[in-house]
Amino acid sequence: MKYNFLGNTGLVVSELCFGTMTFGGKGYWEAIGKIQQKEVNDLMKVVVDSGINFIDTANVYSFGESEKLLGQSIKDLELNRNELVIATKVRGRMGEGVNDTGLSRYHIFQSVDASLKRLQLDHIDILYVHGVDPKTSVEETVRALNDIVLTGKVRYIAICNWPAWMVMKAIGIAEKHGWNKFVGLQYFYSLAGRDIEREILPLAADQNIAVMPWSPLAGGFLSGKFKRDLENTGNSRRDTFDFPPINKERAYDIIDVITEIGKQHNVSVAEVALAWVRQQKGVTSTIIGAKNVDQLNANIKSIEITISSDDLTKIDEVSSLPREYPAWMVERQSADRALK
Repeated sequence: MKYNFLGNTGLVVSELCFGTMTFGGKGYWEAIGKIQQKEVNDLMKVVVDSGINFIDTANVYSFGESEKLLGQSIKDLELNRNELVIATKVRGRMGEGVNDTGLSRYHIFQSVDASLKRLQLDHIDILYVHGVDPKTSVEETVRALNDIVLTGKVRYIAICNWPAWMVMKAIGIAEKHGWNKFVGLQYFYSLAGRDIEREILPLAADQNIAVMPWSPLAGGFLSGKFKRDLENTGNSRRDTFDFPPINKERAYDIIDVITEIGKQHNVSVAEVALAWVRQQKGVTSTIIGAKNVDQLNANIKSIEITISSDDLTKIDEVSSLPREYPAWMVERQSADRALK
């Protein structure tokens, strides 16, 4: 396992991050995974033994069950808390009350206390805001996050699923007041969804912020199970939970290319897709999930693959984003600034 610095924090995390969305299987999350404590412990042992030190969860995953199962697993396996980087999230609805959702100061403080109790920990290493709250000002949220860090209950703060302009607004507010700034960005990024290359990845590079891609297999679509003549596999979460949204016809073209690359190197389609994300400039730690130990081991094995420049070119030709304005104009007008 290789390790990377998390932005400019000095914190070191594994190049793979283990995501726990499959833990619990309660309510909305049942289609994603139903893993209970024994299986959770089995997976966590493989994770730690492989060298992964970065674990990602969220309060909304199975409405708190994922956090509970993760916390109990750390206890059951007697893992060294100081060798783990634990991330969780705040934003989603966690109850029927009018204030049981959002990014208000009230909800952030309440949610952190509840997450710590479920995780059986005294601090959260990284707290993500898990999306936009259109009813709370960015300044209110950034100040509350700064204050929760000052309590010692949270070490670092990060963002998931915000538009680039809002991320920069938050960074500007934090700089203006001398508050703690966001150190990481967690966004959907895969061969079937390269949207963050337009604004988010350039922002991260400019601000030296870590990037943690979620769903690098596009919700299992790039697992190798799906083909043009097989849209329902019978054993994939996309059979009943078609998320995240992708252009499937375009994705089939991508699968054709990475299938051939996989055959040449005797590796799976999923391993090629994971290796591609890992090799992209600016990516700090790629979030992988699993429903069983075999699946987890296969995903971890992807770190052994280095895609050649020729194969990267083939993949890029079939998966790269079409140029959009103003990107093509910026590129055109920048030509006269190149030294000959």
